[in-house]
Amino acid sequence: MAEEDEFYGKHGEPRKYDPTFKGPIQSRGCTDIVCCILFILAILGYVAVGILAWSQGDPRKVIYPTDSRGQFCGQAGTPLENKPLLFYFNIMKCASPMVLLEFQCPTTQICVEKCPDKFMTLFKAHAGKQDFDYYKKFCKEGVTRDKPVPNILQEGLCPAMLTPSKPFTRRCFPALGQKGGKITVGNSSLFEDGFGVMRDAKDLVDAVKNVTVVIEARQVVMKIFEDYTRSWYWILIGLVIAMLTSLLFIILLRFLAGIMVWVMIVMVILVIGYGIFHCYMEYAALKEEPGADVTLQDLGFQTDFSVYLQIRQTWLAFMIILAIVEVVIILLLIFLRKRLLIAIALIKEASRAIAHVMSSLFYPLFTFVLLAMVIAYWAVTAVFLSTSNEPVYKVFNDTACEHSRKTCDPANFTTSQMRKDCPESDCLFAFYGGETVYHKYLIGLQFYNVFLFFWCANFVTALGQMTLAGAFASYYWAFVKPDDMPAFPIFSSLGRSLRYHTGSLAFGSLILSIVQIIRVLLEYLDHKLKGAQNKFAKFLLCCLKCCFWCLEKFIKFLNRNAYIMVAIYGKNFCTSARDAFFLLMRNMIRVAVLDKVTDFLLFLGKLLIVGLVGIFAFFFFSGRVKAFEDTAPHLHYYWVPILTVVVGSYLIAHGFFSVYSMCVDTLFLCFLEDLERNDGSPERPYLMPESLRKVLNKRNKTQPAE
Repeated sequence: MAEEDEFYGKHGEPRKYDPTFKGPIQSRGCTDIVCCILFILAILGYVAVGILAWSQGDPRKVIYPTDSRGQFCGQAGTPLENKPLLFYFNIMKCASPMVLLEFQCPTTQICVEKCPDKFMTLFKAHAGKQDFDYYKKFCKEGVTRDKPVPNILQEGLCPAMLTPSKPFTRRCFPALGQKGGKITVGNSSLFEDGFGVMRDAKDLVDAVKNVTVVIEARQVVMKIFEDYTRSWYWILIGLVIAMLTSLLFIILLRFLAGIMVWVMIVMVILVIGYGIFHCYMEYAALKEEPGADVTLQDLGFQTDFSVYLQIRQTWLAFMIILAIVEVVIILLLIFLRKRLLIAIALIKEASRAIAHVMSSLFYPLFTFVLLAMVIAYWAVTAVFLSTSNEPVYKVFNDTACEHSRKTCDPANFTTSQMRKDCPESDCLFAFYGGETVYHKYLIGLQFYNVFLFFWCANFVTALGQMTLAGAFASYYWAFVKPDDMPAFPIFSSLGRSLRYHTGSLAFGSLILSIVQIIRVLLEYLDHKLKGAQNKFAKFLLCCLKCCFWCLEKFIKFLNRNAYIMVAIYGKNFCTSARDAFFLLMRNMIRVAVLDKVTDFLLFLGKLLIVGLVGIFAFFFFSGRVKAFEDTAPHLHYYWVPILTVVVGSYLIAHGFFSVYSMCVDTLFLCFLEDLERNDGSPERPYLMPESLRKVLNKRNKTQPAE
């Protein structure tokens, strides 16, 4: 007895029997008002940041190429509307290593209608009217034959030469080729640079490589965007299939919970087993293929991701990962086989609860809409903030110059002292920035945008958890179901949550957001320190990342149970979190056995839906099935829609199963309180269903006859 008192002293007192308790308390007051006010002020500030960003930003900066004056090539409604391509006066200057550091080629860049298609020097073009009319299309405006060639070159009005070029990502690059083992441009291995010097075509290679590195990531993004435009409707069909499959699975669980759980377990094992078999077949098929034995380390990073599927090591890695997952699942099922019956009974009861609160199945759609609004607002604000800078111009030159990389004004640069001191320099557009107060605090606004995104997203998730918890708690504590339940449990619970507990929701989501933003900062530091040689700093950073990951998981677990207690008793967040934690600590063995086994089974359900839809998407988009060859869209990367469908399917399945998971967690907490409040006597009968009482060997004693 003394040990029991000591145990309860450490983990709080168990709930006492209360004959007036009928489920979620209706008479309640507002909780955590200070945090509610803080959250409202933060939202108002977030709206102000969005308005400021939208008034200053210009998303066109990430769409169109920019010339040396910061103007957008091909932008509709401007004088450059018919000039969509960017032309470099001297692309060989792009071979400088500074290009990779500053992301700007130190040569004049103008917008043109078409790329040049023939060799020509300014000296030769200046001699004939027809040639010069063609040549001046690639010069600055206002150039005439009246001005001598040396003056044109000195003032940087025209390039010294033109080389045959082709458009690539809206930029004109030399049309390089190979002939007889030599690099050629325009079918010639030599060209005149405009100053009477013959140059080798291979001199252009480094320039093209550097410019390509700068825009390579953007090119990959553009290809992915094109793939989305070609396959978006098929992706939507795949997501609809995932939604229908999830809904069908939930309905079947309602009537065939026990059978469906065992079918789900077997199907997951078979789906993963097929994945292992398919990876082995691909691995074996590449055995005789030339180049298939190249290692991933030797291959390095490739923007064409389909290359990785042509080497054996990729499929070997996939096969090993799937095999490990398969073994882990089978071992867990073996060790937890006796606990599965209890978990199935809990899932059956969750099915009954959901049958009485059918609107709960559609509540995730409301949560999804709110999250989509939060994500859209954050993304749009982030784009406008990142494009709200002013064009900054700097001095670029080939020779040593005291003004190199200093800020300049292109409008009067030709007559400025900088140009006199450095005659060969140019004032070119460098990047978007600014010196105003707004631009100085731009990084702070971006940080605020990210932090409020986490806070709002966590708030929406918390609102969904508390709403569902209140609805399912009203089911559990109803003595006569459904007569003692509210007419509209979801709407009643949602109203209580928003009216009384906005502050508690904001408090819990704020704590979680602070931990998440710290994790983001740690990831940023890790990215910055990747090249560092300090092993202690790397080890410390790794430990911090691990600790905060664990802390985030613990806070999510604690918040979830705290919201259930707030929904039931209407107390503030801290009190509810303490009560939930002590209740779980007093029943630690049951928590480990019942709740986690049930979560594992629901996770297998999500895995099954994702696996089935993912396999279907793979065979459709990869063209492996002849029946779909003509129907499937032609893509740069067929993994783009497959990955989108898989991730989307998981989110959809997670949305539906989150209702089940929240129902199980709520019923489980109510079940623990039921065991503490009641003893099965006629005066204090258990409210848990008969199926759970049988599994736990509990029973209600009958009223003695008078």
